Amino acid sequence: MKKTVLAGAAALLAATALTPASALADDIKQGGSMIVTYKDDVSTLDPAIGYDWQNWSMIKSLFDGLMDYEPGTTNLMTDLAEDYTISDDGTVFTFKLREGVKFHNGREMTAEDVKYSLDRVTNPATQSPGAGFFGSIKGFDAVAAGDATSLEGVTVVDPYTVKIELSRPDATFLHVMAINFSSIVPKEAVEEFGADFGKHPVGTGAFSLEEWTLGQRLVFKRNEDYWRAGVPKLDEITFEVGQEPVVALLRLQRGEADIPGDGIPPAKFLEVTKDPQYKDLIIEGGQLHTGYVTMNVKMPPFDKLEVRKAVNMAINKDRVVRIINGRAVPANQPLPPTMPGYDNEYTGYAYDPEAAKALLAEAGLADGFETELYVYNTDPNPRIAQSIQADLAEIGIKAEIKALAQANVIAAGGEPDQAPMIWSGGMAWIADFPDPSNFYGPILGCAGAVKGGWNWSWYCNEELDKQATAADSITDPAKKAEREEAWRKIFISVMDDAAWAPVFHEQRFTMRSERLGGPDAIFVDPVHIPVNYDYVWAKDVQ
Repeated sequence: MKKTVLAGAAALLAATALTPASALADDIKQGGSMIVTYKDDVSTLDPAIGYDWQNWSMIKSLFDGLMDYEPGTTNLMTDLAEDYTISDDGTVFTFKLREGVKFHNGREMTAEDVKYSLDRVTNPATQSPGAGFFGSIKGFDAVAAGDATSLEGVTVVDPYTVKIELSRPDATFLHVMAINFSSIVPKEAVEEFGADFGKHPVGTGAFSLEEWTLGQRLVFKRNEDYWRAGVPKLDEITFEVGQEPVVALLRLQRGEADIPGDGIPPAKFLEVTKDPQYKDLIIEGGQLHTGYVTMNVKMPPFDKLEVRKAVNMAINKDRVVRIINGRAVPANQPLPPTMPGYDNEYTGYAYDPEAAKALLAEAGLADGFETELYVYNTDPNPRIAQSIQADLAEIGIKAEIKALAQANVIAAGGEPDQAPMIWSGGMAWIADFPDPSNFYGPILGCAGAVKGGWNWSWYCNEELDKQATAADSITDPAKKAEREEAWRKIFISVMDDAAWAPVFHEQRFTMRSERLGGPDAIFVDPVHIPVNYDYVWAKDVQ
């Protein structure tokens, strides 16, 4: 058996590393609060369901999983698991749980809760958009098909030990155990609230939900029984919704809010970033991101390859990048440039409206056609959609823009016959974990092409799915290059099918008030998107 290094000390070191040298531990006091603003209300706080950038970090603060990431990094560490072992063939993971960890309802978390949570997230009745992440667990296919209600590969050894057996080696498995979908939930709370569990979340996280007034605010309070010492520092977080981004920025400038959750409004971006008084409050961070246009391959005429290629060639990506003040680079493939497997030699579909028209004619659509383009209704996304709309009109495609709240766009994409095109916009893909497989399974693989899923193109290539499974079965670090090459070929095949049109890879910018403390890494945290609230502190606590 391969034995892991106990990570309790590592977690403490990670938290310590977040404290800048200029701020001694005694200077960071417990207490205080902060206000985060958003334009739209939150869709859900159920970790099996929530899957957008707005609720992702909220859920991270309410729930824990077996694994997590060191704050501000993509380095794995243990969470509810105290340690774990892996069998020599890489298919059996045995997790030893921390004792004494309590849910927000006061009950101790045990291995039975781990099994229940994994069974729940993979059960088709839950309609989790993340169910496909667990495809390597033995018995997943039977659960997905409705032939079983429990994963054969998840076994409770004793109250503090759970064994997970895989049907194949999986290089991403520990990362999967760190994402929100793997959060541990108590069965009694799920059964009590049923479909409303997402409005009444109960986890083991650093914060618990104190209040949710729909359309107005959510209030999180500090979990005084949280198992991780010294976390969190804040006593309370208030998420105020219904705030237009420009108004939210003004409130921050007046000292009435602390973080504009929707980011710096593009219309104010240059003004704010060039103002010397805000230079220490604006934070820039890299992210594994791709913004794209989906085309539903099940809805004519996007079932024709020529049409999808034409859309790829019609979009002026440079103009779209200018709309967001140059905060991105044009994309020609699904993977971002810093992700292993990115093909530096691939050039993609060049911007060529005349060639796009020729492809439409080849598809029997020389006169064009009418369609709909769904978009998240917060700036700059409607303006980006208008730019794409103009590009499509140039080749004869008349696209009506459907600007909706984020949750409604996501819901439309999760229906097989509702949204012919979607600009991914504010929901554009940011990696759940730093591995190329994460840019395939949920958004391009067959497992994501399900009701409620995030594969909004409804693209399903079973041969590529087999290649993806084979790539993820390469777990030997010495074969890293082989695995990257396998993924490189998969994504170029996706582009050959023009499953969707990549548009840009965006850099992340955010802003905080002067009264908030914490290193930049937690305000542009790569996995607790957009902010790792657990490690923020208030400077004005006496």
